[in-house]
Amino acid sequence: MVPGWTVRGHARHWGYAWYRIRVQVAGPSGERLALAGPSAVDDGYQVLEDGNLLGSFGGFSTSSPVIYSTQPMVFALPQSPDGGLTTRVLAFRVWMESSTLKDFPDVGGLRTAPLLGEAGAVAANYQLLRFEHFRADAHLILLAMLFGLLAIMAFSLILFDRSDQVYVWLGATFLLIMANDTMTVLVAATQHLSVVNGDLIRLVILRPLIYAAWLMVWWNWFGLQRPSWLPRAAAALTLLYALSTAMDRDLFFTAVPHPISSAFSIMYLVTRWLFPLLTLVCVVYGIRRVGLEGWSVLPAVILWGMAQFSSEFQFLSIHLNWFPFGVQVTLGDIANLLLAFVIAGLLLRRLLRTVRLQRLMELDVKHAQEVQRVILPEAIASLPGLAIESEYRPAREVGGDFFQIIPHLSDGSLLIVAGDVTGKGLQAGMLVALLVGAIRTSAQFDLDPLSVLNILNQRLWGRSEASATCLALRIAADGEATLANAGHVPPYLNCEPLEIDGSLPLGLVEDAEFTVLHFSLTPGDRLLLMSDGIVEATDVNGKLFGFERIHALLRDEVSAAALASAAQNFGQEDDISVISITRIAA
Repeated sequence: MVPGWTVRGHARHWGYAWYRIRVQVAGPSGERLALAGPSAVDDGYQVLEDGNLLGSFGGFSTSSPVIYSTQPMVFALPQSPDGGLTTRVLAFRVWMESSTLKDFPDVGGLRTAPLLGEAGAVAANYQLLRFEHFRADAHLILLAMLFGLLAIMAFSLILFDRSDQVYVWLGATFLLIMANDTMTVLVAATQHLSVVNGDLIRLVILRPLIYAAWLMVWWNWFGLQRPSWLPRAAAALTLLYALSTAMDRDLFFTAVPHPISSAFSIMYLVTRWLFPLLTLVCVVYGIRRVGLEGWSVLPAVILWGMAQFSSEFQFLSIHLNWFPFGVQVTLGDIANLLLAFVIAGLLLRRLLRTVRLQRLMELDVKHAQEVQRVILPEAIASLPGLAIESEYRPAREVGGDFFQIIPHLSDGSLLIVAGDVTGKGLQAGMLVALLVGAIRTSAQFDLDPLSVLNILNQRLWGRSEASATCLALRIAADGEATLANAGHVPPYLNCEPLEIDGSLPLGLVEDAEFTVLHFSLTPGDRLLLMSDGIVEATDVNGKLFGFERIHALLRDEVSAAALASAAQNFGQEDDISVISITRIAA
């Protein structure tokens, strides 16, 4: 490797340059010769023999040549008609991009000598160089595959916990790294992607997004809220870094004058320093918040920050790339792998903790199921003058519907309270337990339905997002009934809904007023109480079960269990509860 023209009297020169070589070749008549292009050149070239174009590396059909990352090339030379000693004049017309001046301090032109020889030997050497080229880039292919798998794994973790945004950012980060490594391979090993377009994709688009994504990974991983400006700063830095990179590397030198592009060099340097610095700040806040996890991340983040300044280290003759077994390994590759291993370990730790918490939650749910099973009455109850049937089908393990059937032995009356709390699951089950306890307590002192609803309303008032529809019904021994309703589905008497004014659910207004209705049950009358889970059952086409189906089933005098099953089979969306009260002759 020899120094380029920038350190041999042509500093800051970019564009075209000519190399001419006069070679004396001795060989038999008709011997086939070939020329192997230089293994290192800045940046593209055309090869000519005695003024005749043999071929080129790069695209020279336009005013601005298209250049590619240096790759082995072979050019066949015309056969010499005469044997013996002949003289051939070889010329290289070299083009170097302006942005290449920023890569190394000694760039420019041919960095290694071309090879002239017998065609078979040159072809064998070409194959060897291609293999060496592939081996040097093989690690990027493996890394791209690895980070692609890590991206799939990270995105799949979203299925286990949709509330944690860190898995989204992790998946996006790994996906961006995979795309960056893939683009690097395409630029280095093929002539499908030019250096300029590759730099535009890798340096202007992917690299700023990777920086910002890593920053947001640690922001979400440690659950930080401060400094609150950091996410907005990351977004602004991403745009500034992309703009300053494009200008600093003269990627638009045909449209933007060089002096204007050079003015962005300071911004480019500042934004490059700010990204690792903000990432380090984020990790320091994480250390203060979670301790051990933050300390385990710190070495990998510091190494990753150093890797972002590999070009500056190159200018200082400090090389941050190595070639074990002929495979190139850079500090950036090591830093990304170390970060991936650290995150894998932390993910395993978090997964074990999540599994442990899920087991505890499952145990809590089982306990809640047992409590709910105890506090709900039997499905069929027999009282003097009344036949009662109840059915309960929760939508989840723990339901939000509740009902209590409380007989009063002194006067033979019966109090029934039924309702539906907002929400589902364990939280709804806790509210059910609270309301059932309040019903049992209030029933010891006052069986008036309106009083019961007022007490329940006071219990729910002031609790965040706690409300419930409810009705309280008292049936005297002679069949006289009093019904108080708080936004619940009206009962059906002999297949027809009772006419009762609407009112607010429990827990919404402190001094709510509830509607009260008085009516009589004669022998043979059937009263049906139900939750809105029956009405709101929905089939696969989005059609509701509705009141018309309820009315048709009640005309057929179906049981409470049959009505609940019909709605459940139709498409259960909410908890289902049904209570059937029939007055019979004493």
